[in-house]
Amino acid sequence: MSNQIAQRVQPKALSSFCMGVFQQVGVTDEDARLTADILVAADLRGIASHGVAHLRRYVDGLRAGTFAARPREKVLTETPVMATIDAGAGLGQPVSYRAMQKAIQKAGQTGVGFVSVCNSNHHGVVGYYAMLALPHDCIGLAMTNASRKVVPTFARNATLGTNPLAIAAPAGKQRPFVLDMATSAVALGKVEIADQLGKPIPEGWGIDKDGLPATDSHRTLDEFKRNVGGGLLPLGGAGELFGGHKGYGLAMMVEIFTALLSGAAVSPLTYPKSPEGKQLPANVGHFFGAWRIDSFRPIEEFKKAMDEYQQLLKNASKAKGQERIYIHGEKEYEAAERNMREGVLLNPTVAADLRALGEELQVECPA
Repeated sequence: MSNQIAQRVQPKALSSFCMGVFQQVGVTDEDARLTADILVAADLRGIASHGVAHLRRYVDGLRAGTFAARPREKVLTETPVMATIDAGAGLGQPVSYRAMQKAIQKAGQTGVGFVSVCNSNHHGVVGYYAMLALPHDCIGLAMTNASRKVVPTFARNATLGTNPLAIAAPAGKQRPFVLDMATSAVALGKVEIADQLGKPIPEGWGIDKDGLPATDSHRTLDEFKRNVGGGLLPLGGAGELFGGHKGYGLAMMVEIFTALLSGAAVSPLTYPKSPEGKQLPANVGHFFGAWRIDSFRPIEEFKKAMDEYQQLLKNASKAKGQERIYIHGEKEYEAAERNMREGVLLNPTVAADLRALGEELQVECPA
């Protein structure tokens, strides 16, 4: 297939490829499998900004030693309901998976569980971890901070991370509610995808180094990398008129839970460099929580109430020209069903990069 045409790849083959790539750079079999599966899960749900497009980034970090291929994770503090884990500068996905499972285990024993993580790295799509709570009849919560890419209200230099958060709650006959959102107007990955496709970005996503609306995706990314000013806008946009200060506050809230609580670096201090300019471990922070629903009310009552609530929203009068009201997570569940049948859609730039990685590491690439 032409390199200029988006192509579909079967998810199992894509996950197997990613796992092989990680194994080739020294990652354990279990961590390689977990990270590969989580990356592909993002693409399956249509969240390409957090999927296999990041594989090169992780491989480069592992090769350079800023990501530890075989980290020494350790529990720093622990009580029956809480814990803090040092990720050992390893890949963010495996430690996040284990931290969320620990939170769920604690919730099963006490009704609630919270786990914070420090000394970690980018961990992909945050909603994946919140959704791990669903089979256990728990409400799941996940958050992470990130490198500085977002401008505080009334500023023009990036100081905040996109700092996403996710909440997942089970339902009965309806699909689970899954809110997965950046606290910025948009995730950085969407700017990266626009750049890969040679497309502009809409006004309202970010500002340039002069504080003016940014529309050139390539220039915007270049200014981010050179740290010369500009950045993404908080959820709500510039100023206070449309609630930009609320997105700013949400980003700070996530920072408190993920960094200040765990001892990780706050966004402006993540991804530090030595005086000689060498990249050092990122020290990103995460936070995970689980609530056992039957600690509050019988689970079947809750699920029935969730079904009725969702249906009430779906039955609301539609705006002119609209045929459907969605519940958070529905589009992603439907995308996953379609992509499981038809294959994960890779844009030409990502497919070419995966092929190049496969050649470098002698792993057969399905793309």
